[in-house]
Amino acid sequence: MRNTARWAAAIGLTAAAVCGPLTGAAVAAPGAAPSSLYAPSVLVMTTGHGNDAATATPERAVTLTCAPTASGTHPAAVQACAELRGTGGDFEALKPSPGVWCTKLYDPVVVTVQGVWQGKRVDYERSFGNACMRDATGGGVFAF
Repeated sequence: MRNTARWAAAIGLTAAAVCGPLTGAAVAAPGAAPSSLYAPSVLVMTTGHGNDAATATPERAVTLTCAPTASGTHPAAVQACAELRGTGGDFEALKPSPGVWCTKLYDPVVVTVQGVWQGKRVDYERSFGNACMRDATGGGVFAF
């Protein structure tokens, strides 16, 4: 229960820092015209050691914005956005990079992704056997 609260606090603080506080002025009226030519693509990504988000302590959180340009606190935002565009935003389609060899040492890490990808809500969680396996998956999406 305590770890879940930590994850929620980390995600909430990161979202507030990226999106700002939600006030009445920040919420669009129904039927309002979009304010941009680009569908929103803003993601908050977290990682921590453990089998799942409920039991892991968050160790790092980054933001990734992919429209109109790649930005955010993700260390490889341009590469990560390109890889996500290649899968249509499908995190399940991200595969390990060829030629990367990882040890079989079991030290589980979990990644969570929450936000919006091209106007659609994203809520993703995946566990990896160790940090090498996480970093190798998708090239640069989870390497933060």
